[in-house]
Amino acid sequence: MPEAIEIQLKKGVLALCVLALLSHADSYAYEIASRLTRDIDMGEGTIYPLMRRMQSDGLVETYLVESQSGPPRKYYRLTTLGRQSLEQQKAEWTTFANAVNDIVGASA
Repeated sequence: MPEAIEIQLKKGVLALCVLALLSHADSYAYEIASRLTRDIDMGEGTIYPLMRRMQSDGLVETYLVESQSGPPRKYYRLTTLGRQSLEQQKAEWTTFANAVNDIVGASA
């Protein structure tokens, strides 16, 4: 797959992945970035601007937690709007993925 297409696919699902991770547990940006880097090979630098944008859009809110190994960490949690967005994006993803699978399966 050409690299540009792969990057665009990853960027397209990044917000959905972040919302999904936060639906399981509150987290700090580095922890989210590490998980996404490990699981979908998404660059860490992409996460921080996304987290700021999601906060500006009211999808997440932050709070500080003291850390034993340094300064307090900024944790993110979903807002009600964030949970609604997650459900909407999951439904859209399922519809899209099913359509792609149907096309790909039909061509085999």
